[in-house]
Amino acid sequence: MANEQVEQIDVQAEASKMIDHVSSLNMDQIINDYLIPYGTKILLAIAIFVFGKWIARIISKLLGKAAFASTKDDMLQSFVKSISYFLLLLIVVIAALSQLGINTSSLVALIGAAGLAIGLSLQNSLQNFAAGVMLLVFKPFRKGDLIETGGMTGVVESMGLLVLELRTGDNKTVLIPNGKVFSDSIVNNSDNPTRRIDFTFDISYDSNLKDAKDIIARILAENNLVLKDPEPVIAVGALAANSVQLVVRPWVKTPDYWAAYWGITESVKLEFDKAGIEIPFNQMALHLPEKTNLSVNK
Repeated sequence: MANEQVEQIDVQAEASKMIDHVSSLNMDQIINDYLIPYGTKILLAIAIFVFGKWIARIISKLLGKAAFASTKDDMLQSFVKSISYFLLLLIVVIAALSQLGINTSSLVALIGAAGLAIGLSLQNSLQNFAAGVMLLVFKPFRKGDLIETGGMTGVVESMGLLVLELRTGDNKTVLIPNGKVFSDSIVNNSDNPTRRIDFTFDISYDSNLKDAKDIIARILAENNLVLKDPEPVIAVGALAANSVQLVVRPWVKTPDYWAAYWGITESVKLEFDKAGIEIPFNQMALHLPEKTNLSVNK
């Protein structure tokens, strides 16, 4: 009880001294002792933050351009620009706080501890970040490539720190976590300059096999999108239960894949119809027994 009274008296004494000191100051002393020194520090801190932020933006853009110049990769440029700007801005904030007299060493330690805690709570995000770095290093695809990954098919629009952005054929935007992309298989349909189209055409056993092959060969020869080298393959793939299966393997340039696929499919159907070559389809035949007269003995 006595100790509490002594502490209360000390606090009152300190407060009284402060009040007396402030009341004894005139306006010139307040300006010279407080406003000018602290105001200068605040203005310098603001100037450091504004100027440093501007410099950070310029440096991050230069680093992004340097990354693009060396790799010609738009996604790497965006990634380097984002991460470098974040790190430089963090340095600027620490410098501005240091100008205000804040102990930045303890602040750095606090940021480190906070980063560790955040890292433990955001393991999936860190995994996606690391996967994004690995994807940028190995470059299994580039912006504009048509890929299949994560159960989705689409054109690569961009890759951020955590997610990959795809645009599907019906113009939907799909975001896939980088970790899922890196751990899943990736099929890049745009990586090579040419692609092979795999067709399977069924004809009935009653149709003329040689005529069917000649019609397909003529269609491929007249199609400007089909490459002459490698030469297309036309062969009997299987003798199925209800049809003869013809496998057709022409090669086209990658951008011409779907145009050639649709055009050849339509042409084969029209020419088969003209030549009377039947394309069989599943049918069910029902055989009903003839009705018999039943006599009932009475």
